[in-house]
Amino acid sequence: RVLECQGLPIVNGQCDPYATVTLAGPSRQSEAKKTKVKKKTNNPHFDEVFYFEVTRPSSYNKKSHFDIEDVDEVDKMEIRVDLWNASNLKFGDEFLGELRLPLKFLRQSSSYEAWYFLQPRDNGNKSLKPDDLGSLRLNVVYTEDHVFSSDYYSPLRDVLLKSADVEPVSASAAHILGEVCREKQEAAIPLVRLFLHYGRIVPFISAIANAEVKRTQDPNTIFRGNSLTSKCIDETMKLAGMHYLQVTLKPIIDEICQVHKPCEIDPVKLKDGENLENNRENLRQYVDRIFTVITKSGVSCPTVMCDIFFSLRESAAKRFQGDPDVRYTAVSSFIFLRFFAPAILSPNLFQLTPHHPDPQTSRTLTLISKTIQTLGSLSKSKSANFKESYMATFYDYFNEQKYADAVKNFLDLISSSGRRDHKSIEQPILLKEGFMIKRAQGRKRFGMKNFKKRWFRLTNHEFTYQKSKGDHPLCSIPIENILAVERLEEESFKMKNMFQVIQPERRVLYIQANNCVEAKDWIDILTKVSQCNKKRLTVYHPSAYLNGHWLCCKATADNTPGCTPCTGGLPANIQLDIDGDRETERIYSLFNLYMPKLEKMQEACGSKSVYDGPEEEEYSTFIIDDPKETYKTLKLIIEGVATLEQEHAQYKRDKFKKTKYGSQEHPIGDKSFQTYIRQQSEISAHSI
Repeated sequence: RVLECQGLPIVNGQCDPYATVTLAGPSRQSEAKKTKVKKKTNNPHFDEVFYFEVTRPSSYNKKSHFDIEDVDEVDKMEIRVDLWNASNLKFGDEFLGELRLPLKFLRQSSSYEAWYFLQPRDNGNKSLKPDDLGSLRLNVVYTEDHVFSSDYYSPLRDVLLKSADVEPVSASAAHILGEVCREKQEAAIPLVRLFLHYGRIVPFISAIANAEVKRTQDPNTIFRGNSLTSKCIDETMKLAGMHYLQVTLKPIIDEICQVHKPCEIDPVKLKDGENLENNRENLRQYVDRIFTVITKSGVSCPTVMCDIFFSLRESAAKRFQGDPDVRYTAVSSFIFLRFFAPAILSPNLFQLTPHHPDPQTSRTLTLISKTIQTLGSLSKSKSANFKESYMATFYDYFNEQKYADAVKNFLDLISSSGRRDHKSIEQPILLKEGFMIKRAQGRKRFGMKNFKKRWFRLTNHEFTYQKSKGDHPLCSIPIENILAVERLEEESFKMKNMFQVIQPERRVLYIQANNCVEAKDWIDILTKVSQCNKKRLTVYHPSAYLNGHWLCCKATADNTPGCTPCTGGLPANIQLDIDGDRETERIYSLFNLYMPKLEKMQEACGSKSVYDGPEEEEYSTFIIDDPKETYKTLKLIIEGVATLEQEHAQYKRDKFKKTKYGSQEHPIGDKSFQTYIRQQSEISAHSI
């Protein structure tokens, strides 16, 4: 946390300071992170937080423990904070001073806050006295996880992973972690990573979301609080949706940052020579482009996010049956309000830009973000949503029905799950329809395999075609029977823009779209809805089977497995590099830290099940629906934590015994000298 500076040098009569923070080490690619620029002050207040993670090096192979050089690696790292003056000169920014903090010192205690003198660069110029450069106040927190091998964590991990199946979910270990942590965020980060790693995130979030919806009284406040549910969904979107954000928003955000078009529409803030109408038009074009990019991106939305949105939509629609819009607002309150709008507002926090945008760009992004957020929220009286009259006037451009329709279609697509258990509740959602040409599938033994024009319809339940719009379907393929959707080589039928829908028993439907754009759209959306199918193929034939052989690989049997890997079309689930044991260790240390609260919660369960009167003040903060179940889980957690605590203590004792100070590996230094003396005295005490 870079807090503040005092007495920075003034360069050429000005001082517009900012700091860059790096964690540098012998084998670490150091990325510099920047604070905002503070204008016209040499005593700036930054108060910005930066996180750095030291993970095991990629060369690390799964040994049962870290090798000693990894620990040395950490000792060789240092935190570097450089202060710069943001100058308008063409030579670039001027260096003001730096501070280097070796991690070695931080490992002795976990949290430091102190003032430091800024030092000149080590360039042999020793004439500067250090106090000429001013000073910097920093707060550094260092946490170290000692991770055991997997089997140590089994008991605690099993209790956590069962969370989705516990009835009621408030009695589950994951929910209890959310109850005892000071900030819900603390609990959400390791929980989401653990559940993603073990493929349990969707059932877990469905369970806690469902419980939260049941507690919600007013459909307008659905998922608005900072509950465990919303924090977990935020975290999942950040991890699973990173690539999705990159492909949708990055190109246009980069352009906004580079081109610097004036977009200020507040008459009070207009600069000289700027024209309000031009600015409005610039902003309108940006909003329109971003809106289109987002609402057309449904097919790229990661499966795990779609499955979560599907269960939010179902829970909300079931709970508030009289409100037809709640199925949309439940989803838009995440995808627009907590994903796209914040990413547009602060692209640096979502890895879309390396640093904070400059003030003018930042203002443009704020205006775009506000408008997109309102468009996505589908509220009835739009213009009334803005405190500022200039925003309300600007928003009139977007008060057309087509914008609301586009949002609804987008929300329909990303919340229609490919999972099969819901035909009963849900009306099929129409995703795409239109005329295309198909080749007969050869269902009859004899009969011409000719080409016919048909009206195709795709819902989230089935893919059908009929003679013309509104007719009875001639053929219906359930979504779960779509095993792959791939392009078809032109050589097969000497026809362009063809693709194939592969079904069980090697049945293939060959279709020709009107043009290459249409073909791509159909392939993408069909791939999207069939992505979760259990039997999806991994290989296919890029050409047709004609005259007794496959044109692509010349194989003669019509049931020969494919000769080319399927494209899959989309990054279905981006593989995340998560270490499940490390996350379980994090959760253990949180439970350990909040042990007094776990014990309080146990008391609360006891008092609740025995005594049903008004609650004691200190117990009322916990959500306890079923005291008996909750007590059972708490007992398991406390036992699991105690066992791990013993293991850690044992490990430290063993390590202490093995470390010989004064040996070649551990020379005695000022810090280790006291340890050496203590060790010697312990040894002599034992020998006595």
